Amino acid sequence: MSGTIADLRVDRVTELDDHDIAELCEATDAAIIEGGGFGWVEPQGRAALERHFRGVLLVPERELFVARLDGMVVGSAQLVRPHRNNEAQAFAAQLTHAYIAPYGRGHGLARLMIRKVEEHAAALGHRVLNLDVRETQLTAISLFQALGYVLWGSHPVYARVRGQTVAGQYYYKLLEPGRGRRTEHMVP
Repeated sequence: MSGTIADLRVDRVTELDDHDIAELCEATDAAIIEGGGFGWVEPQGRAALERHFRGVLLVPERELFVARLDGMVVGSAQLVRPHRNNEAQAFAAQLTHAYIAPYGRGHGLARLMIRKVEEHAAALGHRVLNLDVRETQLTAISLFQALGYVLWGSHPVYARVRGQTVAGQYYYKLLEPGRGRRTEHMVP
């Protein structure tokens, strides 16, 4: 299909039908096998992943975003808001479990998905978006840095992957509200 423009879409979802959950589980396992940023090291299979994603949809502080390529679910990301009793950090949220399956890469979907999460977080009033990533996930690190995320620290014993200790990197990004005061004053 040379010359065909792909249909790219990222949506925040509050429910998943059986077809979407099947595609999401397949994309997740494919990303895990490829070493993608989901936290699991080994593929989990449909039943475990379905329980996971259905559980995510039940947690009030979590929001699930799915990326679609020509209508097919090929990735996801989660926005984690602070618990209501964490007033001191209510201005910040966490971007986690962001990935695109190998067969969905190369179309700009990861960039689009992260932008959608950022826009939604800002619309909810969050002014900082935090994330962490294994140092071995070089493509993800390059993308986050290109999108303006600032490295603020490293954890030398962040994860264990196939018997090896892997360091982690911690990033943040200041989010600008659609209207209102700017956020530069938040960083000393």
